[in-house]
Order: sequence, then C-alpha cells, then structure tokens
Amino acid sequence: MEVVAVDIGGTHARFAIAEVEGGRVVRLGEVSTQKTAEHASLQTAWQAFEAEVGRALPRAAALAIASPITGDVIRLTNNPWVIRPSLIPERLGADIYTVINDFGAVGHAVAQVSDEHFLHLCGPDEPLPATGITTVCGPGTGLGVAQVFKTGGYYHVLETEGGHMDYSPLDGIEDAFLRRLRRTFTRVSAERICSGPGIVAIYETLAEMEGRAVPSRDDKAIWTEALEGTDSIALAALDRFCLALGAVAGDFALVQGAKGVVIAGGLGFRIKGKLIRSGFDQRFVAKGRFQSMMAKLPVKLITHPQPGLFGAAAAFAQQHTA
Repeated sequence: MEVVAVDIGGTHARFAIAEVEGGRVVRLGEVSTQKTAEHASLQTAWQAFEAEVGRALPRAAALAIASPITGDVIRLTNNPWVIRPSLIPERLGADIYTVINDFGAVGHAVAQVSDEHFLHLCGPDEPLPATGITTVCGPGTGLGVAQVFKTGGYYHVLETEGGHMDYSPLDGIEDAFLRRLRRTFTRVSAERICSGPGIVAIYETLAEMEGRAVPSRDDKAIWTEALEGTDSIALAALDRFCLALGAVAGDFALVQGAKGVVIAGGLGFRIKGKLIRSGFDQRFVAKGRFQSMMAKLPVKLITHPQPGLFGAAAAFAQQHTA
C-alpha cells in the first residue's frame, strides 16, 4: 500500500511516498522539501508535491507535525499553517490518514529502522533491546522525549513532555548556568540547556566567568563556531552541552526504566562526533547507587536521514496495515 508521508516543521515540510505492509515500512521514496513560507497552506504544498511527482497521489496520508496533536485545530508555533485533521479527506483527497506529533514519529522510526541506522555512543555495543523500554530523546529547537515499549513482537510509542522537567546542575559551573537562567525564568527546565537555543546561556555564562565581555549572539552563530572550532568559548560551551545532555539522557532512562537509549534530532546528528569523544558517557552513568546498572544500557544515535518521514509512515502502517 502506498501512503504520502509528510514531516511538517516550522521552516520546511518534507514529502515522500512510502510503501507499507504488515504494519511496517517497506520503502521510503525520494524526498521533496518545500519551504512552508512559500505556501499558503498544507494543501498548496501537497499540490506542489503532486506536480513534482507527476501523477495522482495515493489516497492515504501520514502526517508528522511539530505541534501537540490536540483537538481538531492544529496551529504550528513557527508556521502560519492551520491543519484540521477532519478536513484531510476533503482538502488532500486522503480517505485514510494518521496524524502524529513529530517526536512521536521519531519513536516509530526508532522502533522500525534496521540496526544499520544506529551509531553506537556508549554502553555495551549491542542491539537495542527486543523487549522492554527504549528511551528516546532529541535536542533540537526544544528537547523531545518519548519511549518505545516493545512486547510480544509488538511496540507502543509513548510521547512525553520530559524535556520540561526541572534542570538539575551537577557542579559549580552548572550552578552558574542555573543562576543566569533564573534571571529570566522563574522555573528552569532541562530544555533551557539541552536544546539548540540552550547553547546561548551556556556560552554567555562561560564568557562571564572568564571576565570577557558577553556579546549578544544567537544560537546558530555559536553552534557554527563551536563545530568549526573557531571560538574557544563556543567550543567550551559545546563540551558543556554534551555533559549536560549525557546527564539528562541518563535521568530519562532511569525514570522510564529503560533497557536502551536513543539520541535523536537534527542537532544530535550534527554533534555525533563530539558526543563520542566528550564526557557524555561518564555523565550518563553517574547516577550514584545505580551507576553499574546504567553502564549496562546500550546508548545509540539514530542516523536515518529522514526519521520524521519514516516514522510518520511507520505510524500509519501500524495503525492501518498491522
């Protein structure tokens, strides 16, 4: 069965035709990327994709949307589109459809992609568990958290708001991060540090501790300089980010009772080389009396180029073809 898979974010909407069967994705076709600012609605972007394909699209849709999926009106935070699931048959011509949160889609991708799409980060170098819970967390614009529960050859994806748990500093430098953020926020969540924008607070705190003037920088500039190694404070901020992410990922795994962990998100993929060489692994296992248990968990990075699209199709396959 063919289905149009769509991954809708604030800046881009990605489309592909997927083949699904028996609850799984058989193939994900060529990806088309549309800029959301160039289209008035999902419907016009859908029509542009149909024109690219050059044939009528399948009458089935799998939509992964960067927004909470509640009610019949979905408004994207950084995108003027408004999506009404009940109008999908009328507007898109899709008789059957699945609508899922974008990070929920990533959870479905983790459950279905083959082992070749995972990079080992730390812990035992073995496949993810065939039963039990796998924790999935992904730093990006925010900090997404989900869990995949496998049992009896079947799996369930549970979306959470774990990224909004309280941030817990582990040393004096991280205490300084917290103090700085409390100037602006009454409550500081893990997402304020372990996300793309979080690098700004880390950078500014480290610069202040060095007695340097604190320039006003956006996160994109800091990430670029950190990854290129052209700014020593930016590079130190990246090191600190990896430490914080290791601690937070370990917290999620401990709370969820995980048997394995997957780091996802576009930012996670960008810093994969740094994660392997950083103190991420030491912070991940540093859970006091549970350190030996944490050291037994395989921790992977998902490297599939389109986990959102693949996961949207996988969610559709599980719902409609299993």
